[in-house]
Amino acid sequence: MAIKSLSVENFRSHECLEVSFRTGVTAITGVNGSGKTSLLEAIYLGLVGTSFRARDKEILKYGEEFFRAELGLIGGRVVKIGFSGEKKFFDIDGKKSLRLPREYRYPVVLFQPSDINIIYSSPSRRREFFDRAIIQLNDSHRLALSRYERALRQRNELLKNNPLREDVFSWNILLAKYGVEITGSRDRYVGVMNDELGGVYTSIVEKKDTVKVVYDGDGELSESGYLAYLDASWEKDLVVGVTTFGPHRDGFEFIFNNKVAEDVASRGEARSVVLAMKFIEADVIEESTGKKPVILLDDVFSELDEERQAALMTNFRDYQIILSSVKTPGRIKAHIKL
Repeated sequence: MAIKSLSVENFRSHECLEVSFRTGVTAITGVNGSGKTSLLEAIYLGLVGTSFRARDKEILKYGEEFFRAELGLIGGRVVKIGFSGEKKFFDIDGKKSLRLPREYRYPVVLFQPSDINIIYSSPSRRREFFDRAIIQLNDSHRLALSRYERALRQRNELLKNNPLREDVFSWNILLAKYGVEITGSRDRYVGVMNDELGGVYTSIVEKKDTVKVVYDGDGELSESGYLAYLDASWEKDLVVGVTTFGPHRDGFEFIFNNKVAEDVASRGEARSVVLAMKFIEADVIEESTGKKPVILLDDVFSELDEERQAALMTNFRDYQIILSSVKTPGRIKAHIKL
């Protein structure tokens, strides 16, 4: 499957625009603020069903009452997305739904400038980085995160009002059910990542450094064990007024040559680690789903030196790549100028 065309109307800064893509590499170029990332966002929305950076109302062009996007795929399928100011809908082959049906979702490997610095970023940003990759492999992870976060908000709201233990028990049950699912998925993904990370990293930099990811969540925890942890943290939760245990507090640590990467790895080494993880993500998605993911690169060339740019293009050469950049990279012939 490959993307053939995209048209948008009232989509962020774009009043009306239609563009076409190659099955290989297409660069979207333009000055900062010209709406390059918005086009990648529209593609992501049509393939995955959600935006990677905003709520629906924030996508709507200022002063307008609706937006639409239409994604044309090779083979003839067209994915239409509309937003009326209140609700978003998808229309595929004349069938409308409020969410993109699972059978029409297509995997995407998204690479943003903030991903380049993931080794130096906050715990919440790291969780988002890994969860986004896991969702591409296992859509139930998305549902588990959504239901967990809903239960967490309810429990935290109760904790502000000095509740009794029994008042939060039903929310504890839900947190245990979905918390175990989330930590298990994260733990398995990190295991797969670590199996390949060292070798792929070495292929990029041709150096024998050791690299691994450490996840501090307990991926083998049972629901009863999870409930026991919640019970043990009850007094602390009451004092601080929030839930202090669970996957919303878990962290991911990068280890480079047996030391914490953010303390010892150079910027170039850190970026090579991130590149390696993205290459593995694409390979794992293809192996697990049988589908070659679409690669979306949002202005990452400006963050990479020529060696890492070459590694990126070489490793993704068998995929459709759509990238945004202020300037067209010299090795890319097809581009859309905004």
